[in-house]
Amino acid sequence: MIEVQGLTRRYGDFLAVDDVSFACQPGRVTGFLGPNGAGKTTAMRIVVGLTAPTAGRATIGGQLYRDIPNPGLHVGVLLDAGAQHGGRTGREILQLGASTMGLPTSRVDQMLELVSLSPKESKRRLRNYSLGMKQRLGLAHALLGDPSVLILDEPANGLDPAGIRWMRDLLRGYAERGGTVLLSSHLLNEVELIADDMVLIGRGKILAQGDKRSLLASRGGAATQVASLDDQALATALTGLGHTVTATGDGLRVDAEPVVVGRAALEAGIVLTDLHQTGGGLEDLFLELTGQTQREQLAGSTGPQTGAHA
Repeated sequence: MIEVQGLTRRYGDFLAVDDVSFACQPGRVTGFLGPNGAGKTTAMRIVVGLTAPTAGRATIGGQLYRDIPNPGLHVGVLLDAGAQHGGRTGREILQLGASTMGLPTSRVDQMLELVSLSPKESKRRLRNYSLGMKQRLGLAHALLGDPSVLILDEPANGLDPAGIRWMRDLLRGYAERGGTVLLSSHLLNEVELIADDMVLIGRGKILAQGDKRSLLASRGGAATQVASLDDQALATALTGLGHTVTATGDGLRVDAEPVVVGRAALEAGIVLTDLHQTGGGLEDLFLELTGQTQREQLAGSTGPQTGAHA
């Protein structure tokens, strides 16, 4: 379990993290979200002892990171996939980690296989790795000690769609086995798929936090895009149940969750050809809450920019 209490980090007059408090529970993935410069990385660095807080504290399993004996066996960290010696091979990096943690060399082979780095790739020097390969190696290093907590900052950067799905499945399985995951990412759709809880931060302050379903529902819930073999009859059935229905170019938009729409269609004997959630999702919530901290919003306030320096 990760507990962050009143965490503050000041650099002169600048508050990078401003009285931040949240908790990450075992068996759950917590998405840590915010625009660039919101304070996410600074907060995560404080959690793992790389940056000292100005005030407050962050503990893992009730202990400060620096007080955890052989921390790699308890906490897996990936904050910067390139933060290793560029002249070392991937295998050498993992072997050094295993040696430091007192682990057998066989653990290195297990991790390389887990993250799908081939024997040939493991012998290449880090400087010759693609960003996606560095992310895979970084995750292998984080998992090397079979920790109960993972703290990951933008781990999907550089991964292709197949790699992103692989990482999603890996982290979801890790949490289902009781692990605690704190995950920062700009890939909002991926976070919405994998996260159980979410913490949204902007300009160093917590803007919203809670379990995903409740947090999204508190902002008006989700709408559903649906199409059927008889949209008119479906609209009549849904309206009769008290739902707001709007015709779109390719079906209907219903202010209700997909399960509600699907059940109504089943009861009315109407065959559906499309049914998916739309709007009211994490992206809308994120943009609503962080709108005043977005670079585009700030730029827009001064009017359009043109020229080479825009």
